[in-house]
Amino acid sequence: MNLNSEQKAKMKEIHTNTRAQIDAILTPEQKNQLKTAMEKRKAERQQRQRQHQERREKKGNIFQSLNLTDKQKDQIKQIHDSERQKMQAILTPQQQEQMKKFRENMRSRREQNKPQ
Repeated sequence: MNLNSEQKAKMKEIHTNTRAQIDAILTPEQKNQLKTAMEKRKAERQQRQRQHQERREKKGNIFQSLNLTDKQKDQIKQIHDSERQKMQAILTPQQQEQMKKFRENMRSRREQNKPQ
C-alpha cells in the first residue's frame, strides 16, 4: 500500500494517540512489562531479518559462483519471465492484483534494507 505524506502523518497521529490512551490505563508495572515484551519482539524480528538476509546472500552467491556468461544470464532471465507469465495466467484478476502488491511491497522492503 502506497500512502502519501498526509496519510502517513495521519496514521502516525492515530497510532500515537492510541498508544497514549493505552498507556493511561496501564500501571507502571504493566508499562514495564509491555516495554520488555516489545523490545523482545523487536529483537526477534531483527534476528529473523538477519537470517533472511543471510539466506538471500547465500542464494545469490550460488549463482555468482557459477561464472555465468551474459548469454546464460539472459536465458535464465527469460525462463523466470516465462514462469511469471504462466503463473499470472492461472490467477484471477483479484489474485493478480494481490500478487502485484506483494511484489511491490517486497521490492520496497529490499530497497529499505539495502546497506547504505
